[in-house]
This record gives sequence, C-alpha cells and structure tokens, in this order.
Amino acid sequence: MTVEQLRNALDYVNHSREKRTEMAHLVSTNPHLVPPLLQLAFEDKSHISSKACWVMEFTAKENLRYIFPYLDTFTATIGILKRDSSVRPMAKICEYLTIAYFKKPLDATLRNTITDEHLEKITSACFDWLIGTHKVATQAYSMTCLFLLGSKFDWIHPELKIILEQNYHKGSAAYKARARMILKKLK
Repeated sequence: MTVEQLRNALDYVNHSREKRTEMAHLVSTNPHLVPPLLQLAFEDKSHISSKACWVMEFTAKENLRYIFPYLDTFTATIGILKRDSSVRPMAKICEYLTIAYFKKPLDATLRNTITDEHLEKITSACFDWLIGTHKVATQAYSMTCLFLLGSKFDWIHPELKIILEQNYHKGSAAYKARARMILKKLK
C-alpha cells in the first residue's frame, strides 16, 4: 500500500472505535505501514493527520513494539503537532511508552531501544502539553508521563509539582482529579 493509498483509506476512518480498530488491525497485520502512517500523522495541516494519529494510537495500544524502530522520528516530531485531535493520541502513545519503560518486570526490548534522548524529548513535549492550552486528556496523559519520568530525571518532580499546584484552581474537574492523584504521589 502506498502513502496515497493509505491516505485514501484513512479518509474513511471516523471517530468510531470500530473504524479506528479496523484500520489499526490493517496496520498491525502490515507493520510496513507504520512509517507511512507516521509520515501522514506528522502532516499536521491535514485532517488526515488526526486520523493517522488515531490509528497509530490504536496500533500502539495493541503492538507497542511496532513503534520502536521509529522512536527517533516519533520523539523528534511529536512537539510540532498543534491540532488537539492529533496531539491527544500522541500523548497517549507517550503514556504507553513511559508506562512500558518503567513497569516491572522490565520490558528489555524497550529498555534497550528507548534512549535518554528519546525520554528527554517526550519530557519536553509533555511539559509543553501540560502548560499549553490543550484539552484535559492530553494534560492528564502528560501528568502520568512526567510523574514516571521523574523517577529517572530528578528535576522533573519539583517542576511538575509547581505546575500542578499553580494550575489546579483553574483546571476542570478531570484535570483536578488527575492533578490530585499525582500530587498525592509526589508527597
């Protein structure tokens, strides 16, 4: 399948879980589609970008390893996304990556694949998403990522705590709930 064919197929994907799952299954059974899917995901000017991000999220949920060979591209580019409908699924993928990286027992393949540079780029993107004007889901995923990354990079937890305490009063109920949970763990 060419990039154009993939673009056309993504045009039929909508918000429904069924359509996103169907397309993610296609990618999972054809892992060679991951690079063109990422290429389309990072074309942030197009509505296809968001659809590619949705499919990438569903693919990563089932087969996180498919993204490992492309971590350089993924981490270098996540910060350029501006559309909320593209940022949210990429923040979720970052959450999948950090949870897998820090879970016990260790995922040796991920531990050997993801570098400190990748983690630093995820950290930077998550801080940007947390302090930016993004929707609460993106901010919640970012909080989780940053909390976990703080066990590796000692400067993160104090910064995270300051941001959550400063923004707590103006956050939505969902933001406050996640912030409370993270702040409780930070004490």
